[in-house]
Amino acid sequence: MAKKAKKENNSTLKNKQDKALVSITEAAEINQVTRQAIYVAIKLNKLKAKKEASRWTIHVDDLAAYREHKYSRSKSMYRGKLLFDNSKGYYSINQVAEMLEVPAQKIYYATRVGLMKATRKGAAWVVHQKEVLLYRDTYLDKRKVLQEAC
Repeated sequence: MAKKAKKENNSTLKNKQDKALVSITEAAEINQVTRQAIYVAIKLNKLKAKKEASRWTIHVDDLAAYREHKYSRSKSMYRGKLLFDNSKGYYSINQVAEMLEVPAQKIYYATRVGLMKATRKGAAWVVHQKEVLLYRDTYLDKRKVLQEAC
């Protein structure tokens, strides 16, 4: 399904490149976001656009540049270092929840009550892989065994 959406996106993008200018609605379709998200990006000067009469137009090259530099949590930096450097074993709460197949709220709770250590870096919580494995082995696996026994 994702491949189909990408193919449709690529064909839509090629059609739009022929025109070179797109509307907010078309830009939203290309980026697979809402019109409001595109409008906010324009107002925050993150996406270049021109208002002609009562209609915004966006050049496809500007749209591509916006997509390339768009904020991504995985690229977040803290004091010059990558915040969630997975290659070094550092993960976000949501990444940990995905790895352990539990809700993110459960991970936040585990850090709050001391079952898992997490470090606060700026506005984000960072968990090291050792802590994830320790939590899984000492808490989650024991709960599964107890549930299966009942």
